[in-house]
Amino acid sequence: MNIEHLKLFIRVASTHNISQAGKELGLSAAVASTYLNKLERDLGVLLIQRSTRSVSLTPEGISFLPHAEEVIQQVELARSSVGSGSVSPQGTLRIAASASFGRMHLVPKLDAFLTKYPDLSVDLRLSDSIIDLVEGGFDVAVRNSSLNDSSLIARKLAPDRRILCASPDYLREHGEPESIEDLHNHSCIELTGIDTWTFNVGTTKKTIKIKGVLRVDNGETMRDACVAGIGISLCSVWCAYQELRRGELVQVLTDFPLQTATDIWALYPSSRLLAPKVRAFIDYYLDVFEPTPYWETELN
Repeated sequence: MNIEHLKLFIRVASTHNISQAGKELGLSAAVASTYLNKLERDLGVLLIQRSTRSVSLTPEGISFLPHAEEVIQQVELARSSVGSGSVSPQGTLRIAASASFGRMHLVPKLDAFLTKYPDLSVDLRLSDSIIDLVEGGFDVAVRNSSLNDSSLIARKLAPDRRILCASPDYLREHGEPESIEDLHNHSCIELTGIDTWTFNVGTTKKTIKIKGVLRVDNGETMRDACVAGIGISLCSVWCAYQELRRGELVQVLTDFPLQTATDIWALYPSSRLLAPKVRAFIDYYLDVFEPTPYWETELN
């Protein structure tokens, strides 16, 4: 059984497009079709159902897919173990990441990562929607959220500390809140799906329902609206640290920290094996963000 044929089959399972899968692996559409035909002939079963409009896996293909992925992972692990791990990770690393964090903190560090691992290429998809890693064919996801999907293995990359911010212009016009209850008299910018803020008050928690004139679905947009003076917003420090450092935003209610359970996580499908390219990615960004993320140290 040819390893390259298995790699192509796995990519076809993710892309549902033979030409696209072949292109990602440097193959022409004709060669890709030949590889798949040879794989099916070797196995004696039809793995892919082809039509003029779509490509899908047959029931046999669906059953075979996890075994093919296991074989490729085993091969990558075997290669990486040769010479005490001197073999560089290879292939395409498919990453799904939240749009704001990916743009601000993954992309600027990618050049050094790719320089360190010249045999790797990266397929990066940025979206604030939660993407199914297995169905989408992704190797790893980077998310800033609470962790509640037990089907994934997670590695914490960095803390996601959240604070309340306002612009100096907003505070001059409306005053600064001195208590949690004061927020009822202020315009608060709402992030879609989060219409309550919870605070740690001593050993207890206090939750309030916020109100305002603007609701947004993106953290950077909320930060920018806050800079523009539209209201008070909840911001991740990694998102607002530059504006805070420049004085375009000011932290408010510092005596009442927000109660959150979010961090920056690297997530990958559960498996007893961790592909070398995924391990390389996680280890690299752990070095970038630890022991204290640069967005925190730049504020001190």
